[in-house]
Amino acid sequence: MPTKKKKTSKAKATDKKKISATKSKEKEDATDVEDDELFKELLEDEDEDEDKKSEEVTAQKESSEEDLDPRLSIKYNIRDLPGVGATIAKKLCDVGYSTVNSIAITPSKILIEEAGLGDKTAAKIIHAAREALNIGFKTADTVWERRKSLARISTNSTDLDNLLGGGGIETGSLTEFFGEYRTGKTQIMHQLCVNVQLSKAEGGISGNALYIDTEGTFRPERLIQMSEAKGLDYREVLKNVIYARAYSSDHQIMLVKDCMKIIVEKNIKLIVVDSLISHFRAEFIGRGTLANRQQLLNLHLHDLLRLSEMYPELAVVVTNQVQSKPDTFFGDPTRATGGNVIAHGATVRIYLRKGKGEQRVAKMIDAPNLPEGESIFALTEGGIIDVDH
Repeated sequence: MPTKKKKTSKAKATDKKKISATKSKEKEDATDVEDDELFKELLEDEDEDEDKKSEEVTAQKESSEEDLDPRLSIKYNIRDLPGVGATIAKKLCDVGYSTVNSIAITPSKILIEEAGLGDKTAAKIIHAAREALNIGFKTADTVWERRKSLARISTNSTDLDNLLGGGGIETGSLTEFFGEYRTGKTQIMHQLCVNVQLSKAEGGISGNALYIDTEGTFRPERLIQMSEAKGLDYREVLKNVIYARAYSSDHQIMLVKDCMKIIVEKNIKLIVVDSLISHFRAEFIGRGTLANRQQLLNLHLHDLLRLSEMYPELAVVVTNQVQSKPDTFFGDPTRATGGNVIAHGATVRIYLRKGKGEQRVAKMIDAPNLPEGESIFALTEGGIIDVDH
């Protein structure tokens, strides 16, 4: 038998080198494969980023082409704003500034006081929010297109709805009803709380109501009567009306500020303040306090107006008391309280007075786009109804 030759140390060393080279090559090949896979992943990530960027650019283009109302963009995350981290976002959300547009239209002074931010931080965040929503100049046709899409809440009287421009109370604005006692101010407020819950086809906007009562005149019984008159389940109607009793002017102001925390969560599309000036009139007595009262009332009105700006699908409606003007010898001496502050603050002003029996007369006093006129409606157990002429 032929004997096997033993490998020399030199041959063994050569074999080891070959094995080592083979292993290193396999490692290199494996590394190359891993690098290739990593490279592919990076390419995929880049493609995804590019797709996202292109989608964002497309969305921005579509938004600019359609000239959408920036106030409608209430679903943007405030964390996307430069300078808004977890801590600042929590501070803003805790006081109700949870949307980009709520920050964009709020004065920096208010943001500093309520959220506890620094001057520079507040200014930076507000500037970023305004840039994100592209708030600036636009053409009149864009404004017209937006106004055509505004929703309305029916008052249950066609005649009164027509006086208000057709369809009823306009969203995105502040409407004031003033008049003597028993002219139907509170009754209209109750009716709106029911009607806001209806679908658009039925004269509502499928939303809930928030009722701030300053005179203790809110009655769930009236909501039940009005709901049953429309064939609605009064239990569901009552659940959808959020009620708060204001016991002072300070408390009233605080309640309005707290509205921001629940508007989106509770689907609030109607805010009622009944009445606006009751506490201010009782607490600020004498001419010496008039300036302070008007200044505070002005700030309160602007808080309400700001809410209607933040949420375009929200209608703000207030009632106001009246006073008699003693130097009027001819005509109606009745005037709304609050002076020029409320007169300038309200978008639409309606004067209510008594008619025959249960009839009431509504007169358009001021509106940016509506002429003066009158309408007649009646107060019944089932709510507001039209009068047969």
